[in-house]
Amino acid sequence: HSPMYFLLGNLSFLDICYTTSSVPLVLDGFLTPRKTISFSACAVQMFLSFAMGATECVLLSMMAFDRYVAICNPLRYPLVMSKAAYVPMATGSWAIGCAASVVHTSLTAQLPFCGDNIINHFTCEILAVLKLACADISINVISMGVTNVIFLGIPVLFISFSYVFIIATILRIPSAEGRRKAFSTCSAHLTVVVVFYGTILFMYGKPKSRDALGADKQDLSDKLISIFYGVVTPMLNPLIYTLR
Repeated sequence: HSPMYFLLGNLSFLDICYTTSSVPLVLDGFLTPRKTISFSACAVQMFLSFAMGATECVLLSMMAFDRYVAICNPLRYPLVMSKAAYVPMATGSWAIGCAASVVHTSLTAQLPFCGDNIINHFTCEILAVLKLACADISINVISMGVTNVIFLGIPVLFISFSYVFIIATILRIPSAEGRRKAFSTCSAHLTVVVVFYGTILFMYGKPKSRDALGADKQDLSDKLISIFYGVVTPMLNPLIYTLR
């Protein structure tokens, strides 16, 4: 169980970092009359929130591979998921997520901002900040699309294929007790994946409204969704794995 708990420990630490990067400032905005944030603090918050989100996308796919090997190839599990494998899997997830965040934060920070510079959001969410730019953001949009494919599309496909083989293997187990134990091994991870990716895909994959009324409603939904995957989901993850 060492690989599973090592990856789970990384997920728990990631959730702590995720909430720490946003919740204190959100509470400060609600409880105090001060509604401002410096540009540097906003950039740091953008970097941390994006890095944590991207890292979790990759880490969840690594955890899916761990579950696949444990259920579909249990005899080879100690060999495949050795310390030489699961440590680089975790560190690679962090490195890829932080690298992507550096790119997007840098591209956003270099943009000129004009007007009132009022962010229509609870936090310095990168999509909300981009709306304040008074310059061409085509590069940002293209890079965000590429990032969506890398951190959303590919991991979702990888996790989906992994669970197709996992479910097929579980159904071939002759005893009901064996099927129950095998399913309990991956049920918590699958629940976390559905909750996290469901909200992320809805946030970054939905079409943008063009009319003003629709845009206002969309801004409100974006705020609520960001609170859900940035606060509620990290809070639920320990409870979900505890139920296992």
